[in-house]
Amino acid sequence: MAQIEVRHLSKSFTSKDVKVDALQDINLEIEQGDIYGIIGMSGAGKSTLVRCLNYLEKPTVGEVWIEGKELGGMKEKELLKQRKDIAMIFQHFNLLMQKNVVDNVCFPLLIQGVKKKEARKRAKELLEIVGLEEKELAYPAQLSGGQKQRVAIARALASDPRILLCDEATSALDPQTTAAILDLLGDINRQFGITIVIITHQMSVIRKICNQVAIMSQGQIREHGSVEDIFSHPKTKEARELILRDIDGERVSNESALKDQLMEDKKIRIVFSENSAFEPVIANMVLKMGTAVNILKADTKNVGGIAKGEMILGLPADKKIQKEIEDYILERGLEIEEVTGDV
Repeated sequence: MAQIEVRHLSKSFTSKDVKVDALQDINLEIEQGDIYGIIGMSGAGKSTLVRCLNYLEKPTVGEVWIEGKELGGMKEKELLKQRKDIAMIFQHFNLLMQKNVVDNVCFPLLIQGVKKKEARKRAKELLEIVGLEEKELAYPAQLSGGQKQRVAIARALASDPRILLCDEATSALDPQTTAAILDLLGDINRQFGITIVIITHQMSVIRKICNQVAIMSQGQIREHGSVEDIFSHPKTKEARELILRDIDGERVSNESALKDQLMEDKKIRIVFSENSAFEPVIANMVLKMGTAVNILKADTKNVGGIAKGEMILGLPADKKIQKEIEDYILERGLEIEEVTGDV
């Protein structure tokens, strides 16, 4: 049984007699110990979905099951108890500005009735885990963004959750700080076995830490599976678009220029694994064929700790040469997909 299971979930909002379908027939399974990414552009429904996982938003229809228990069938007291197992961290940290670091981490423990001395002891242990023990008496205004998020993570861990929901938890941080926070979340997942669900619009976040991913668009899940499979063999336009626009974790700066290039003649995407990176396939192909190809993009990405290279090639207009080039690449064990017009 999956630790988290979403069954035929939909969520609608009505404002001034206008109905908005934020989520439509979502079905999802997340196994215990996964680091599961949910990615999509703004307005895709990601944040609404993650808030439904702990019933901060009640679905219009459908069910959310956590470890065999259906949240919609719970009374409010049962639901509050269940939420202790489902912690959440946010983009803007949500720290109490008038309290120092150790008191911020203590706060949820005190609400649960833990004695102050015991709560402070546990808070200091958690601050050590997130690498902020020397900042226990500092106030949030004295901390950097990364330090604030570490405090938020320590506070989330205070109730010993089994699931940690991260709603755009790194999107307010610079790339270096983001990498450090993701490393910390990975350590927490391995050390404590906590299932982590990460909501993001950044493919670089998914690639670095997640083992499974669901791609959302317009309130629906368009594609889901292992990060490696979707990176190597995206099946939907939405998945290809996110991959093509992701260069070293940043959105393409000359996106309009890339779009213009990809709307021209036939373009293909090739993914190089570790085993295929030793032969200069493209260089050898050009020498053999006696014809040039246009390298529109070349990049190396870390996918789950494994280096994978990718190229987007613009092929000559001649259909016969296109076929010969594709056959040559396939014969060398590489897989290709056409991306003409996808961006």
